[in-house]
Amino acid sequence: MNARDRGPGPAPRGRRAAALATLLLVVAGCARKGPPTGGPPDITPPAVVSSVPDTFAAGVATDAPISVTFSESMEPRSAGDAVSLAPPVPIRERRWSGRTLTLELGDTLARDRTYTVIVAPTARDRHGNTMPGGSSFVFTTGAQMAPGSVAGTIEAIGFLTEGTYVWCYDADGPGPDSTARDFEAIGLTRSDGRFRVLGLAVPGSYRLWVFADLNGNRSFEPQADILVPVDTTFALTTEAPAATGLRLKVTNPRATGRLKGTVRDTLGITQGDLLVMAIPANDTTQVLIAQAGAKGVYELALIPDYYRIQAFRDLDKNRKYDPIREPASLSIQITVTPAANLQDVDLVLLPLGRGP
Repeated sequence: MNARDRGPGPAPRGRRAAALATLLLVVAGCARKGPPTGGPPDITPPAVVSSVPDTFAAGVATDAPISVTFSESMEPRSAGDAVSLAPPVPIRERRWSGRTLTLELGDTLARDRTYTVIVAPTARDRHGNTMPGGSSFVFTTGAQMAPGSVAGTIEAIGFLTEGTYVWCYDADGPGPDSTARDFEAIGLTRSDGRFRVLGLAVPGSYRLWVFADLNGNRSFEPQADILVPVDTTFALTTEAPAATGLRLKVTNPRATGRLKGTVRDTLGITQGDLLVMAIPANDTTQVLIAQAGAKGVYELALIPDYYRIQAFRDLDKNRKYDPIREPASLSIQITVTPAANLQDVDLVLLPLGRGP
């Protein structure tokens, strides 16, 4: 067999080495780690970028579709549940197409009526970011938008301002029915406390109620939420259709107060713990205890009530005051109001026999 019949012989050593080096470079390139995929975490809150009907739209058909488009992809359930119509209209279905939510209503809209579409602050994007203050827009099925409006600022004491509702009622009506939600119009408070109620008929007289939905279920529950009237009637006229510059102060009656002070201990006792107890007047069995720090500083979170405050040296560390064996301070009486911030409530530990 001649050389042509034997086929190709072994590759020269130089060519084999070059091929091996190329293969190693390819493998190394495949294994090389690039920058982390996914990019930085999303911390940007979502927003409403458009709506149908558009805000302030007039002459809207009673069977018109209603949709809301967000700035990013939303978590379907929380965002869908956060969107409602006021005055209430039953929603048969909430359908998503990309970033747009469309409401299929179970009934037609009323004629010559102003509606507000509300997106509550509970709406979340797919990364868990909520909408600060929520969002809202108004439209009317009438020929033109009613020009009346009420605007102002809410100062919230003991709760977050954003997402607080302002219900507007005819001043001559029976007042609010928290289950029927039969208000004339509604406003949604922003994170800075500002609100606007739009689309009110003029002339007309109106009263406001502030509803803070603290448990986020859009239904008033007396043990959890706040619903308070504004003790002013607003008369809107053709010449003066807007009431502006209102400043409303609303307090959560259940907001926890803070009590802070120092226990001065000159007895030189190192045994046990230095404690402060708060005994509420309405239930003396519920004794609240806080331990004073290295410098005698203590802090207590207390629900609104009247309290008796006293410091003592808990020698046996059972967190119970023994007036026979354990030195204590004189007791003082304090009143804790909603969201109170009581500072410098100082106590002095006295030797046995000189205390209470």
